[in-house]
Amino acid sequence: MAVLPDRNLALELVRVTEAAAMSAARWQGRGDKDNVDQAAVDAMRDVLATVEMDGIVVIGEGEKDEAPMLYNGEQVGNGEPPLVDVAVDPVDGTRLTARGMPGALAVLAVAERGSMYAPGKLVYMDKIAVGEEAADRIDIEAPVAYNLEQVAKAKGKSVADVTAVILDRPRNEDYIRQVREAGGRIALIGDGDISGAISTAKEDSHIDILFGIGGSPEAVTAACAMASVNGEIQCKLWPRDDSERQFAMDEGLDLNQVLTTRDLVNSDNTFFAATGVTSGDLLEGVEFRGNQVRTHSLVMRSKTGTVRFVDGIHRLDQLNKLGAEY
Repeated sequence: MAVLPDRNLALELVRVTEAAAMSAARWQGRGDKDNVDQAAVDAMRDVLATVEMDGIVVIGEGEKDEAPMLYNGEQVGNGEPPLVDVAVDPVDGTRLTARGMPGALAVLAVAERGSMYAPGKLVYMDKIAVGEEAADRIDIEAPVAYNLEQVAKAKGKSVADVTAVILDRPRNEDYIRQVREAGGRIALIGDGDISGAISTAKEDSHIDILFGIGGSPEAVTAACAMASVNGEIQCKLWPRDDSERQFAMDEGLDLNQVLTTRDLVNSDNTFFAATGVTSGDLLEGVEFRGNQVRTHSLVMRSKTGTVRFVDGIHRLDQLNKLGAEY
């Protein structure tokens, strides 16, 4: 019988995201997103090897970024139980970091083995996400105006005061148009829709709902977080061309299916950790203070509904002696 997680793995996983964030932040504003990503991947992989778990990367750098490490199917952890699925995004917002812009995160999520949805080559999804107040009211197949009205009713305010976060991409122009026509407010983001989804569930956030087409890996990772705060994310696979439509047909993936939070991660015991790389609405970024480095992280577990914000102070002289044992 498989051994299930019985401790809060997220408290161990945050060491991994802290290491990735600190390494990536060294490249902040230097204009080189490849080195941002590589630094985070290297640090994340080294520290992951010390975590007591037998993990398989289900959502990794693989299909979307064609990366040689932390790829889909890679084994991570020290090989000891529990058996888990792993979703990694060493930096959600490599371009943000490279340009010195806000909102980049190092992200890691874990759930029981076999519980995470694997979209394969279908690397994009159409998405909608909200926090707990409106979780049972949204419908990705309904008009944008309807969903804005439902969120407004749930939160006791007018549509004019509802703010939608949308990835600033040409493919999302129709969403932007519909929100404006309905009278809602918009916060456009250049990258980082994991942070965008979670922000809809954060009590002191100004974000009420997420709309738009973004990465499939990010959707599954965000679902692990949303499960911890009773939020809801709904998605539909979004093939870019005929070859991806054929892949869906060959793999038996229904392009018309609405994928809920439970479809994306079928578990009551998800673990999520994120550390800010650059400061944003959700988390503060890495701050270098001579021999000390300050990090700000978010740690969540769905089984207990526990959400923690972790401020870390790291001494570089001691970390350098320990190597991968952050």
